[in-house]
This record gives sequence, structure tokens and C-alpha cells, in this order.
Amino acid sequence: MDANVSVILPTFNRVRSLPAAMMSVLTQSYVDLELIVVDDGSSEDVEGLVRGIQDARVKYIRRQVNGGAAAARNTGLSHAKGKFIGFQDSDDIWLPGKLIRQVALFSTLPGHIGAVTGGKIIYGRDAFFNYGPAKVAYAPSPEGTLRLDEDQLGHLLRENRISLQNALFRRDCLGEAVWFDICARANEDWEFAIRLVQQTTVYEDIEPVVLGFISPDSISSNSRKQMMGMLRILRNNKIVLESRARQRSRLLIDLAVALYKAGKTKRALKFMVAALRDHPAHIGSVGIATLRKACKIAGGPLKFRLPAESAETHKLN
Repeated sequence: MDANVSVILPTFNRVRSLPAAMMSVLTQSYVDLELIVVDDGSSEDVEGLVRGIQDARVKYIRRQVNGGAAAARNTGLSHAKGKFIGFQDSDDIWLPGKLIRQVALFSTLPGHIGAVTGGKIIYGRDAFFNYGPAKVAYAPSPEGTLRLDEDQLGHLLRENRISLQNALFRRDCLGEAVWFDICARANEDWEFAIRLVQQTTVYEDIEPVVLGFISPDSISSNSRKQMMGMLRILRNNKIVLESRARQRSRLLIDLAVALYKAGKTKRALKFMVAALRDHPAHIGSVGIATLRKACKIAGGPLKFRLPAESAETHKLN
């Protein structure tokens, strides 16, 4: 008999953290699951480690060529048998009771709900995205929780509320569409979330269900991959964004800032001009950000605050 929940865990050369990540799934009080570990072309002996765990619910799949987390998750999905789909990362830990809580939520929610998601306690950064030892954050912030009666697409275009490890999905929530864009090597969860709420409704539960850890090789630290992810969001949602100029402007500003930080000044200027053409009122927040940077360079006090929508709230990890 097929398991009710398929949990997909992509991994690449993380044999030190992988056992804890796997056991946090296998020791859940909800036991009707399969754990599909997708080895994304590791050079370390991931296979030996996985096969050494004596649990019939574990499946090992190896990709010969590293394709990134999105491609590995799609590979796992092609082998999944469950009615519900969950995702785990190789350096995170599911809290006890995650699955039983989320499966139970589905039984009480309307049938049009395609996903439930919770919160994550993150070690290695604070709420202001300062990274380092002993820093802790809760993400996403309980303020701004997704509501069932709101424009969820508009909300998720402003900020990503869905970290894949925090959520549980109905298998049919996206119909026949491919779940993850393999060209997005970062922000692929945000790109997925934006497409998801165009097909179904998400219920957000503020209870924490995951412990997350910022690792030295975290994708969030790779600015080039972050930029590519932002570009994929803009391209894959081009039609939707045509009628949402203000939100497209905010995305373009974020991309322009990322390009500027990467030293790509000309491209940054191009996207900033496009952003302000979409929504000229955003020139105020851009000006404030410039003044803040000038004060920082001069060593003066930082007395300027960006509007809430300008914060980098899309970065959950």
C-alpha cells in the first residue's frame, strides 16, 4: 500500500547533517510516510549513509549530474506516491508533531485549500538578516500572516510566506504543471509559491514546525543565484505582473539593488528605471535607501526608515 505522505529530501554533499534531517522525519508521530532522498550528484558517500538506515520507508535516488535543489525536488516528485507532499532539507530538522498537525489541519479545512504552512526557528541570523553565531530568528514573521479571504497572490508578490520545509501540499495542488523551475537556483521556493496561489489557496498556521540552520554554503549567500531567481520570478509571471505594476516595480527594485551590489551598475540602472516607470511613487523609498547608504559611509546616524514593503522579507532563510 502506498504511503499517505511522500517526503522529498534533496541533498548534495551534506553527510554530516543528513542523518539528523532524515531522522527528524522518520521519528514523526505520523508514520504513514515515505522518505525519498534524492542525491543530487554528490561526491560524498550519500548512498552508503542512506542505505545504512534500516527503515523500509526510505528510498534512495541518485541523479548523476548535479542540477540544483529545484531539479532534485522534481526528480523526487516523479517517484512520489503519497496523497500529500512534504519537503525536507538536508540541514534542517522537523519538529516533533509537524506531520500529524498538518495532516489534521487538512481534515478540518475546506477542500479548496491546497497547502498548509507553518513557521521556522532559524539559527544563524536575526530578524534583520544579520548573520552570525548565537543569532536566532522566527520566519516568516507572525505579523502579515496569509489570510484565506485576501488576495494571496498580491501578498506573495510582496513577500514569500512559504518555506518548503514548513509546508505540506496536496499532490494535485498544481494540476499537471511542473512544480519547480530548474533554471532558478535560488528563490525557487518563492517562484513556486507565486505560481501556487494562482492555482489554489494556502492556509498559514503560525506554529513553528521546523528548526533551520544557516550553513556556510547556504544558497541565500550566493548573490548571483539570487539574481537569477529574481529574473525567473519576473519572467515566469510576466502576464500576471502586467496588471500589477506596483508589485512588479518592487520586484524590479529588488533586482536592481542586487545587481548594483554585484557590481553590475549599468544593468542595475536599467532595471531601476523600469521600476520607477512602473510606479513613480517608489522613487521616495529609493531616495531614502540612498540617503541611508550615504549616512553609513559618512559615519553618521541612520535616521531613515524604509516603508515595510521595501524590506527584504522574501528571504526566509
